[in-house]
Amino acid sequence: MADDRDDVEREHTTVVETGGGGSGGVLAVVLLAIVVLVLLWVFRADLGLGGKTVIPSTVNVNVNHN
Repeated sequence: MADDRDDVEREHTTVVETGGGGSGGVLAVVLLAIVVLVLLWVFRADLGLGGKTVIPSTVNVNVNHN
């Protein structure tokens, strides 16, 4: 009796919702921007963004030989 159901053709409807969602992409962009800003802050001295580094024009070295 259960096999009788397999012979009946049925119409199937698939519903695809395209509205809404998309917040995952926005979240990924925000996280990427935060990571880039943190990396810029960490490596600001290497990139020359510090501005407070003083490099002397001369270095005086005293070497005493006996």
